[in-house]
Amino acid sequence: MTEPSGGRDKPRRPVAVPALALVAVTVIGVTALLGGLDEAPDPPPQQLGPGSVLDQGRYSTRFVESRVRVEKAESRFAEHKRFVELVFDVTNLGDETTPVGLPPAKPEHSGLGVSFADSLVKITPEFSEDAGPFVFALSKDDETRQLHPGVTTKVIVRYRLEDTEQPPEKMTLDVAAFRYAAGFQDPTERWGMITKPVGGRSVPEVKARVTLPVREGAGA
Repeated sequence: MTEPSGGRDKPRRPVAVPALALVAVTVIGVTALLGGLDEAPDPPPQQLGPGSVLDQGRYSTRFVESRVRVEKAESRFAEHKRFVELVFDVTNLGDETTPVGLPPAKPEHSGLGVSFADSLVKITPEFSEDAGPFVFALSKDDETRQLHPGVTTKVIVRYRLEDTEQPPEKMTLDVAAFRYAAGFQDPTERWGMITKPVGGRSVPEVKARVTLPVREGAGA
């Protein structure tokens, strides 16, 4: 038999592949698995409950409870008023007095405010516009709408219930945080809400999701 031309014992020369090329291929593969360098998944928000404390940068907040509050009518011809209340102990960690503020009407409307209540970017379940929210703070049993530096103040966010409306079993809050930094086009450092780009606009980054069972029986 005639041996095939070229023979079978001649070793093949190895093909040199630059190390840099191997690294590039590896990086591209990992990036593809993660969905792109700019699309790494965000860390999930902290899951908190009653009594938990959250460092929000500008504020330190203790989530005390959610409760049903009944305010007795001033006359026997009037109806008692019932509210679902969210109760917080808030310490202003900044150097300036700030307003308590109001939670945003819609999550998409948040992201620009710097008050404490601005950080409550989503409250579930939703209530009707007539129900509130009504927001105030208590300082030595007097109502105020200011948070002073270094002072822990009790903040109340409340929604009024209709006469026959049953309170929810629980309230869930998506809570954002703040950082002290310069803006994109303004070198002046100031407090601002921590946001992330979504769909071409900035939305608040949810730092914690807080679940508060609604407690019955608080009266005034």
